[in-house]
Amino acid sequence: MTLIENTLDVLKGMPAALEKILLMIPPADLTWTPDSWDGIPGERFSLIGQVCHLRDIEADGYHVRIRRMLEEENPDLVSLDSYALAAERKVDEATDIEDAYRSFRAAREMTLGMIGKLTGKDLRRTGTFAEYGAITLHGLLHFLCSHDQQHLACLHWLLGKITSRVDGSGNFSA
Repeated sequence: MTLIENTLDVLKGMPAALEKILLMIPPADLTWTPDSWDGIPGERFSLIGQVCHLRDIEADGYHVRIRRMLEEENPDLVSLDSYALAAERKVDEATDIEDAYRSFRAAREMTLGMIGKLTGKDLRRTGTFAEYGAITLHGLLHFLCSHDQQHLACLHWLLGKITSRVDGSGNFSA
């Protein structure tokens, strides 16, 4: 298997990996947030907020970046302000995690459709991506894989906090 085939395989596997985590989420804790975010490996969003963020960054971030890298010569790609986007979309009011997941899965399918037939020449197209600096399109896809892993880690971190809560009597409450 080639490097790009492996990269595509990792990207294809994300919806299933996310779905496995979603099955572990106590429905009452969808919007729960900890008293302290110390140690979270990414953005400070609730469980449902993490899924909404994945959905939004996939469509509004990576779709745009991929398209621009394919259509423009050496484009300047911007990072999105995750917290501003979440506030604009009222992510803290979201309650339907299944809808957020379905929307993410559909956006990922679109991503895979955009990149599934790329040539070596396409993958070597260049751009500049905010704090990452000079990148190739193939490099951008690895940043997307990294973003996926970061948010899977955030979900596990939140589940760790939830399942470690102690009630007033000193007993674990989850």
